[in-house]
Amino acid sequence: MKKYFMFDELGTNYRREFLGGFTTFLAMAYILVVNPLTLTLADVKDLPDALRMDYGAVFVATAVSAAIGCFIMGLLAKYPLALAPGLGLNAFFAYTVVLVNGSPWQHALAAVFISGVFFLLLTLTGLREKLINAIPMELKLAVGAGIGLFIAFIGMQNAKIIVNNDATLVGIGNLRDPQVLLAIFGIIVTVILMVRGIKGGVFYGMVITSIVGMITGQVGLPEKVFSAPPSISPTFGALFSAFSDPSFYTLSMLSVILTFLFVDFFDNAGTLMAVANQAGLVKDNRLPRAGKALISDSIATIVGSVFGTSTITSYVESSSGVAAGARSGFASIVTGCLFLLALFISPLLGVITSAVTAPALIIVGVLMVASLGQIAWNRFEIAVPSFLTMIMMPLTYSIATGIAVGFIFYPLTMIIKGKAKEVNPIMYVFAVIFLLYLATL
Repeated sequence: MKKYFMFDELGTNYRREFLGGFTTFLAMAYILVVNPLTLTLADVKDLPDALRMDYGAVFVATAVSAAIGCFIMGLLAKYPLALAPGLGLNAFFAYTVVLVNGSPWQHALAAVFISGVFFLLLTLTGLREKLINAIPMELKLAVGAGIGLFIAFIGMQNAKIIVNNDATLVGIGNLRDPQVLLAIFGIIVTVILMVRGIKGGVFYGMVITSIVGMITGQVGLPEKVFSAPPSISPTFGALFSAFSDPSFYTLSMLSVILTFLFVDFFDNAGTLMAVANQAGLVKDNRLPRAGKALISDSIATIVGSVFGTSTITSYVESSSGVAAGARSGFASIVTGCLFLLALFISPLLGVITSAVTAPALIIVGVLMVASLGQIAWNRFEIAVPSFLTMIMMPLTYSIATGIAVGFIFYPLTMIIKGKAKEVNPIMYVFAVIFLLYLATL
């Protein structure tokens, strides 16, 4: 086992991998609650039952598809990268495709299925890996830093340290709010542990914050530990009914499929590059086994759509596991097992609140922006696209949009500098595609 996962080569051990996998799970366990709420459009009143998915079935589909994605990633690609239904894409699925367009959720699942099949074909031909390797190192580093800022912003927003402000868009939250104070406490504890060089400081910070939250009454005690998983039958295989429905074959649905395909590709690519770079797995601007890593999310998306959930994608929260010591695919196996276990201990998920996970996301954001030091900021043709890639992610609340803006400016500034021949031809193709993408937003 140790040899297969290259423990000696990566300088890791079972304890660090288990701790890393456990930390990643805790950091992303919120998806087990958020995804069902999103896909069932729980906040939309007076919605016809035909447009509303079954909550219990989506919960099971979320856990099972995440577990399968983690297992494939860990065993095949051997990366400490966890997968689950992607935030943003699930909102597009529910609020745009189903609620606004009025498409049956079975049609939306079919669109996810088709996009997953296309992903797999692109990966098997090696095209996806070539596309990733064509991206210059400076932009890969900027993507990592941008994702760091993005998830730190998400953490602060979830903890309500940063809130909406009508005058300035964002502003400081109510620092007297007990939940906000608990999150701040968690940040301080985690910072102390990290500064002291304690391995797994991010994980221990979450544990301490949870305990203090329960003691102070800010985190509820679970009423019970075990419960049987809900039935998967309402959503399992439901997508296949769309293929016999003539109304599925429209230009509108083609646009939906392409959106799933496009956004998922660059969200996955950006996350994969960022987490792998943080873990020190990028060699000479190339990512070993990138093809296998991309196959993992393709297969997971196909399986997830069959079970009844939206697109599966790599999670930036995996960086919290890397910060806790994870370096190999064994950590992903641990995370996958915990997702399966979550099917039976869902009442315990109540202790994993935003105040508990926010400190981990914020600290990981600090760690991820360290890559900025490797960017040649004294070269303006590099500084401009790198900065725009980084800053646009939190400002637009979209990894894909940040990548789009940076990838458009990179060939532009290189041409102006007279270094057009140094740009990989694929980057010019990316620039054109991203221009078209932004024009459709």
